[in-house]
Amino acid sequence: APRTSTAAPRAAFWPGYIAAALACCIAAVIATPLANVLELTNIVMLFLLVVVGVALRFGRGPAIMAAFLGVGFFDFFFVPPRFNFAVSDAQYVVTFAVMLVVALVVGQLTAGLKVQAEAATEREHRVRSLYDMARDLSAALLPEQVAEIGARFITGEFSAGSTLVVADDDNRLQVLPGGTAPVDMAVAQWAFERGEPAGRGTDTLHSSPTLVLPLKAPMRIRGVLVVAMPQHQGQGQVPGVEPRRLLQTCASLLAISLERIHYIDVAQKSTVQIESERLRNSLLSAISHDLRTPLASLVGLAESLAMVQPPLPAHQQELTSAIQQSAQRMSALVNNLLDMARLEAGAVQLNKAWQPLEEVVGSALAASAPALAAHRIEVNLPGDLPLLQIDAVLMERVLVNLLENAAKYTPPDTTLHISAQPQS
Repeated sequence: APRTSTAAPRAAFWPGYIAAALACCIAAVIATPLANVLELTNIVMLFLLVVVGVALRFGRGPAIMAAFLGVGFFDFFFVPPRFNFAVSDAQYVVTFAVMLVVALVVGQLTAGLKVQAEAATEREHRVRSLYDMARDLSAALLPEQVAEIGARFITGEFSAGSTLVVADDDNRLQVLPGGTAPVDMAVAQWAFERGEPAGRGTDTLHSSPTLVLPLKAPMRIRGVLVVAMPQHQGQGQVPGVEPRRLLQTCASLLAISLERIHYIDVAQKSTVQIESERLRNSLLSAISHDLRTPLASLVGLAESLAMVQPPLPAHQQELTSAIQQSAQRMSALVNNLLDMARLEAGAVQLNKAWQPLEEVVGSALAASAPALAAHRIEVNLPGDLPLLQIDAVLMERVLVNLLENAAKYTPPDTTLHISAQPQS
């Protein structure tokens, strides 16, 4: 069942004051037959006991009233001359003063202890409720579940309605279904953009019927929490300091839970993407392996046709040369695909050795000669170039790709320059 918040209006004190007056009357009635048996000091203790009991049960105000009534009853019923407020012995004035001071101090201390005990009980209940909420949030996997858990907590603690408004990846606010508090998107957007509370009980947009709290997570603001306090005399209540602190803690827990769910979703998407990439690389590697053998055979057959005796007619030689070049180009593409798959899979081990750059450049030019037929090549390699510790095969492939791209994306008769110089 919903529990009344500390922000709710307190019940009227009149029952406590009436009970204090009745307790003093009962104490006077009980002590009257004993007036001739007990000393006046013992009768004073009886009235002090009444003050303690009233303070424990009804608080500070009724205890103060019981203290004054106790002094009055003691003076009227028990101090000679009895049944009037005249005092025959001036010493009783000191007794009255001491009795009143002691009663007030005892009532004050007792009422203070009562307030502290109630506050401790209240804190213990809040800590237990927050623990239960955090435990439920740790198992939530959807923002809608977070909203339902937060609404249940706020309803139980404040008898208030709430609505969770979350931000998507583009920082657009979206109202989650199931909320019971009305949402003013202008106020919600203001609180979200500035990261400050707004609405009822704050200095910003205080005319709003709801309190809007930003959901501040460690990485970013995840949205806002809209709280509609219960109606009182036609208006929503204004939460006090302790309820506000509890609502802030609730908003922090909701924000952390939303951020956890977000990163769980990101991790799942990343896992799926990694597995998809791994599957693609495996498929690419398998296809490349299967294509290499028939392509190598096709290149060999084309070369054999070009060397048959007697020589083929001119038009057949052109077709044979075209078949050979196409097969070599396809073989190079397949090798590139296979190397790319190996590199992405991390399965390539570099075979580094000290190599002269001139040999690598010469091999790359020879391999890309058909693609460079319509271009001029200028090579400027100084004779004092040092040896390089490289994987010659992979470096040749890099140069071949660069040369073929340059030939593909530049006009014919363009001069391509290849140069190198030692770095000091």
